Amino acid sequence: MESINKPNITGPRFRPQTHNIFNDELVKKFKEKYPKYKNIESKVLKSLIKDFNETIYQTVIDTRDGVALPESLGWLFIGTCHQGKKENIDFAKSHKYGVRVTNKNWESDGKLAKIFYSNFAPKVKIQNREFWGFTACRNFKRLVAKTYPENWQMYITVDPNIRLHSQYNKEVTKASYKDFMQKKTNKALETYNEFDL
Repeated sequence: MESINKPNITGPRFRPQTHNIFNDELVKKFKEKYPKYKNIESKVLKSLIKDFNETIYQTVIDTRDGVALPESLGWLFIGTCHQGKKENIDFAKSHKYGVRVTNKNWESDGKLAKIFYSNFAPKVKIQNREFWGFTACRNFKRLVAKTYPENWQMYITVDPNIRLHSQYNKEVTKASYKDFMQKKTNKALETYNEFDL
């Protein structure tokens, strides 16, 4: 067993600078663009944005194909990936036992969940799409980590050697074809009468 250095809990910390997008200037621009909502309070607007975001990430977790974001901003989905060569250290257990403990993901057969964002596939190309990025909030990451081991076989397996957009389009087409054939079969079975020759 390889020993691990315990972190200095009282030591200095590096905190990256955070940028809060929701501010007075955003509220002012929103009210100028939509004058019928000029009397809305910023607290109500903030809660609406939070509810909308929670609905999006809950839908991403619940559906296999993910969510296409509004205004053709791209799409989000959860992909199943093979474990990398780099060790995935479980820092809580390592700190508890004093030796390096790796997380083997036995519940998901050694597979990892990753949150994917892409803006390549929407019909309308976005200018400078290469510079767009997505960072999941803490609640989204924690909910994925909690629910993934229970339903890990549901999600699309992402091959690292194939471009993401082509692989995703192929999987979605395959899934939508299966749904179409299932609906067609169910409709045929509803009207089927074995005595009607």
